[in-house]
Amino acid sequence: MHLFASIAVPFYREWGGLSFTKILLIQAWYMAWSFLLEVPTGAVADRFGRRVSVSLAGVVVAVAAPVYALIPRLPVFLAGEVLFATAMALMSGADEALVYDSLKALGREAEATRTMSMLESWKLAGIVLGSLSGGFMAGAWGLRIPMFFQCVPALLSSGVALTLVEPPREKGGPDSASARRYLVILSGGLGQLRRHPVLRALTLDLVSVGTISWLILWSWPPQLERSGIPIAFFGVVHSAMCLGQIAILSRQHALERMFGGIIPLVRITAIVPPLGYMALAATSHPAASLAGILLVSVLGLSRGPLFSGALNRHIASEERATVLSAVSAARTLAIAVVYPVAGVLMDLSLPLAFAAFGISGLLAAVLGAAPRTALEPEMGTPSNLVGSIRGDQDRSHRK
Repeated sequence: MHLFASIAVPFYREWGGLSFTKILLIQAWYMAWSFLLEVPTGAVADRFGRRVSVSLAGVVVAVAAPVYALIPRLPVFLAGEVLFATAMALMSGADEALVYDSLKALGREAEATRTMSMLESWKLAGIVLGSLSGGFMAGAWGLRIPMFFQCVPALLSSGVALTLVEPPREKGGPDSASARRYLVILSGGLGQLRRHPVLRALTLDLVSVGTISWLILWSWPPQLERSGIPIAFFGVVHSAMCLGQIAILSRQHALERMFGGIIPLVRITAIVPPLGYMALAATSHPAASLAGILLVSVLGLSRGPLFSGALNRHIASEERATVLSAVSAARTLAIAVVYPVAGVLMDLSLPLAFAAFGISGLLAAVLGAAPRTALEPEMGTPSNLVGSIRGDQDRSHRK
């Protein structure tokens, strides 16, 4: 329940007095710390269990949110982001590992894809509820209130996490060597992406288009302000963005049948979001702005799961978690690099920024498009493609 999700940009701009350049530099700072803190936070899961790690994440958020709302100063925001990054690192991987290893203990690994999609849908449903609540709270009582009250759902989630059952883990696995795992992701996982053209093509497609689409999370609020939409309705718009993603995730197979397979669907979700950005650059009309925001967010942000089957088919099972972690790391680093540039463009001119996002997105969709052979469901077994990969790293199936 992200109470502050729908009012984050007004919070920074109006209460914090920050430019878009500084806002997105703060977010790049957050991304960098999320990546760096994977080792020390992984040690918590190793020593005390993943259930405790997830629960502790809620406690850290409960501390971070009030810190953020104390005083509108950049150093305070930077300190708050380190806390938020710590919480994300405690949660990231540990939650999915709990799910996957629970399924594995029950002999139901085949349900992993469907279960992860359901997990994502429930997460988005929580964000919907939080966005609606936070938007109306900000409209009634001010921009600081949703951030202050974020500690309530955070502490509730922490309590719920303690009721979970810790599934068994393989002794001597990578959960007992977090630093080694981190180095494996850097030297091993990214190296594997470099050596294997199919995985590299899929990752380039996923990361390049996804990074451009991710910018909508920080550019839709100023577009609504430009359109004259009151802040009280920001939560409604953000909720519509999340509900649209839930619809895509829950109807993926139906959409594949509608468009003639996974490949046309992947291409559509790559081409349409940049066109949405171009529409946002051309107009500030409320209805057109809402349509453009929904096109970019719903299709662009729900695109990742479409690659799940293709990526996993081309990865040997013993290397799955390491390579997927490398893909996630590549995406995080790409966003961290793009954020400051996007902030400068948004400060210069919001229409100019949207036009740049649209052009960049179209170039990414065309030049970075994965070949059909990488996405085809009837491709050969993963062992034929990455059979040369060796090792037993990271069998815990973290993100």
